[in-house]
Amino acid sequence: MSTAIRHDWSLAEVNALFALPFNDLLFQAQTVHRQHFTPNEVQVSTLLSIKTGACAEDCKYCPQSGHYNTGLERERLLEVEKVLRQAQAAKEKGATRFCMGAAWSNPKQRDMPYLIEMVRGVKAMGLETCMTLGMIDTEQAQSLASAGLDYYNHNLDTSPEFYGEIITTRTYQDRLDTLQHVRDAGMKVCCGGILGMGESANDRSALLMQLANLPEHPESVPINMLVKVQGTPLENVDDMDAFDFVRAIAVARIMMPASHVRLSAGRSRMNEQMQALCFFAGANSIFYGDKLLTTDNPEADADRQLFAKLGIRPEQRQDVSDEAHALALADAIKEQQQAPLYHAAN
Repeated sequence: MSTAIRHDWSLAEVNALFALPFNDLLFQAQTVHRQHFTPNEVQVSTLLSIKTGACAEDCKYCPQSGHYNTGLERERLLEVEKVLRQAQAAKEKGATRFCMGAAWSNPKQRDMPYLIEMVRGVKAMGLETCMTLGMIDTEQAQSLASAGLDYYNHNLDTSPEFYGEIITTRTYQDRLDTLQHVRDAGMKVCCGGILGMGESANDRSALLMQLANLPEHPESVPINMLVKVQGTPLENVDDMDAFDFVRAIAVARIMMPASHVRLSAGRSRMNEQMQALCFFAGANSIFYGDKLLTTDNPEADADRQLFAKLGIRPEQRQDVSDEAHALALADAIKEQQQAPLYHAAN
């Protein structure tokens, strides 16, 4: 019998999950995971930055913010044809979902025709489409949905209580409003947060409670571990304990049983054993590529080797062959190396 989907979690209940003995927590999470997913499959995604740097937001973790000097080279919105060439290359190597991200506070109306053309072009190739563009209003959400956008990423980042310590240029309610616009337009939601920004254990519980108590659970929940970047206000924050991070993955799996829990930014700092624990705790989605946003990520070959050691295979869609999925994991990054890759979770 599958675990019931709940939207009424209390903070005390979430804290109680975090307080379980480590083995008990992971056993519970793995049990829930097996009720909803094939246990040894992990979703892999390809992502492209379509506009890099000079973002107006002041998110303290982000090297793309125009408020901080991180040495990041700014780039304008990519031409549609360049984006479509990258999508076609990804498809030829077996990718089934193509994600496009822009470092914006929100897209301007002058940008929308180009974004819609990108979505239509990628969709026409038979790929699933995903975008992260910052805040969007009702009209923009409907336009993107009409063009064929399947997923929209917009994170809550942290708890409502800690949020003001990280971001001041947009409110928590702004983020919730964007998520509602996405849902109202009929698109699927990718929404998670970042751990290790100096938040308390209570804040981590409160973030997961916010996500799980949304009217509908996000179809994808990226759990990021902060990548400290020189020049950002968080460059010297204390490292997060590895076991605390694995616990957060497990609690997310228990609270959102049918969502893909994505092991996102920070994987380059995780050894194979830590990543294996995250997969056992219920993580079943990753981004592959040598870059996530502007920070390092394990190379695709390293992911393929780890999958082989663990007996994990890329998650399959019914219309894509086993061979194509193997090629996607092993080879797709070769076609992406000349373009910056964007991590949708950021």
